Amino acid sequence: MVSATLDAFLSSYVAGGDPLRLAVSQTVRQLALTAVTMRKTINQGALGSAFAGHRGRSNSDGDAQKDLDVHADDMFIEAMRQAPVCLYGSEELEHPVVLDPGAPIAVAIDPLDGSSNIDTNVSIGTIFSILPVVGEPVSERNASFFQPGGAQLAAGFFIYGPQLALVLTVGNGTHVFVFSSRLGTFMQAYESVVLAPKTQEFAINAANYRHWDESVRLYVDDCLKGTEGPREKEFNMRWIASLVAETYRILMRGGVFLYPGDKRKGYGEGRIRLIYEANPIAFLIEQAGGAATDTVNRILDLTPQSMHQRVPLVFGSAREVHRIARYHTEPSSIGERAPLFNNRGLFRA
Repeated sequence: MVSATLDAFLSSYVAGGDPLRLAVSQTVRQLALTAVTMRKTINQGALGSAFAGHRGRSNSDGDAQKDLDVHADDMFIEAMRQAPVCLYGSEELEHPVVLDPGAPIAVAIDPLDGSSNIDTNVSIGTIFSILPVVGEPVSERNASFFQPGGAQLAAGFFIYGPQLALVLTVGNGTHVFVFSSRLGTFMQAYESVVLAPKTQEFAINAANYRHWDESVRLYVDDCLKGTEGPREKEFNMRWIASLVAETYRILMRGGVFLYPGDKRKGYGEGRIRLIYEANPIAFLIEQAGGAATDTVNRILDLTPQSMHQRVPLVFGSAREVHRIARYHTEPSSIGERAPLFNNRGLFRA
């Protein structure tokens, strides 16, 4: 079967002539064109001028900015000036920028996710969320971004890895497109990805074990006990420290990702940004049949309170995500704490 191009997919999406859908499709096309150029810059590695190093300053959220972070942000904001985008909100900017006050959509973007991995040649990416404009865009520019994630019209990410891939949802499933250098366009590689509800693989930064709440430690302990423990099966653990890479792996083969809040200073509410990262990832995961929570509550139901709000994030195979929520809400009846489940475990799969 011949794969569909991204253009063909988007043309089908706007077939009914809805102006909001047309704006979304035009924006995704501009994002895709920019991602191809961005990949060429990334592929130059340390030989490229954009890899000069740190800017010597931090972004709006206190993270050190690298030259490539700023370069990516500059590229994408210029691209959005060529699309019907009213508001541009970026992880790299303190406040949203008004581009076209009469345009119908707002774009929230993490221009270069995983930039701490640049020097180690690990996959990095660009995450985006597309929202309808609400309120008065000039005087109330934050209002469009302070909608719950469930209001998103589309979301996705580009991953700059062995292949340049786009993972995209416009609310009708999660689709994966891979850029073909031979054809010069994105081709659909996976149509309507479906996540297996169960898994035997989890991703978490185990170096923070001593800082986690007891519920998170207990969940990981139970997984690591393998067939002899309450889960009665072997688990693999993964950690790439690149959100796009973790998400792509989970979409391809299942699994669950955890970045909980912990006891370190500044980490109590987690470190993943709700608007720029958690919401678009949650939309993609749910459209693939998975689930995404802040350990307990559905991510897409949360209403952002600030542009750079952080949130704990758990996402992936639905049964495992819901199981993790129960470790937080029913701690007295889990595993070895309850004699009834001492050998078999409450959460036997």
